[in-house]
Amino acid sequence: MDHTLERLAETQHGLVSAGQLDRICATTWERRQLIDGGPLTRVAPGVYRVRGEPDTHQQRLAVGLLSLGEQSWVSYEAAATLHRLDRSNPVAVEFTVLRGARLPKLPSTVHTTTLLPTIDRVSVSDFRTTSATRTIIDLAHARRSPQRIEAAIDSAVRTGLSAPSVLAHRIETIRGSGRWGCRLIDELVVDSGGHSPLERRFLRIVREAGLPRPKTQVSHRKGNRFIARVDFLFGDDVVVEVSGQHGHSSPTERRKDAQRRSELIEMGRLVYEHTYADVFETPQIVVADLRRRLSSRLYPNS
Repeated sequence: MDHTLERLAETQHGLVSAGQLDRICATTWERRQLIDGGPLTRVAPGVYRVRGEPDTHQQRLAVGLLSLGEQSWVSYEAAATLHRLDRSNPVAVEFTVLRGARLPKLPSTVHTTTLLPTIDRVSVSDFRTTSATRTIIDLAHARRSPQRIEAAIDSAVRTGLSAPSVLAHRIETIRGSGRWGCRLIDELVVDSGGHSPLERRFLRIVREAGLPRPKTQVSHRKGNRFIARVDFLFGDDVVVEVSGQHGHSSPTERRKDAQRRSELIEMGRLVYEHTYADVFETPQIVVADLRRRLSSRLYPNS
């Protein structure tokens, strides 16, 4: 196979498009030699795979983008997987194209939209894809369960791929089109950013009590050394952790927890913990504790 073609295929998960073949091959005969019993085999309209290349999920995404053309993007669950949002479907192959385009027949799901502005387009691992924010909106529009949308929002906020203010702004922009799912995101985004339903419940308690929203999943370092990633940080130094129903029960885990806590305290952090039972069964006590602990740190003159 031509070295130029071979190098191109290496950058596209073992694939080349018909248009690329036309540009590289000098004659029709040369093109046929590559396809008819040659090193290439057709896998989709306008797309060829190098024989022997393994069939992978990333290759399926590349097949769709090459076949659908430049105005196509990985989207919905497939985009959620690329963004590594929680509870994503790792084998989903979905795309979005602008409405009105002539679509080739593909064994994957292809959505259409009248508008996909630049703000909703990103590149992830060299794949054209919808942004994490647009992906969440699309999943809500597709009527995924509230738990699915909740997980997507939390992980996007936690990893910095989106933010409550960004989601709110995009929803307001899209809402006029009557897009289903905007109201659900409105309800879920206010308590977003945690790692689990327990952390989301804690954020809801904080919000309903009128307390300042903490930062979530904050990493602490001493020089270049990683110390801990804490659940919540109020202000600069009040750390709050929430522990699950089972917590850390082995001697090794308890020793690590104690060391972690000691190092945070040495860094000047005040470290408090609330259990699963505290958060779900006695939230009023959690609120009272938070008010007392935060008043002297966040409002020293009050």
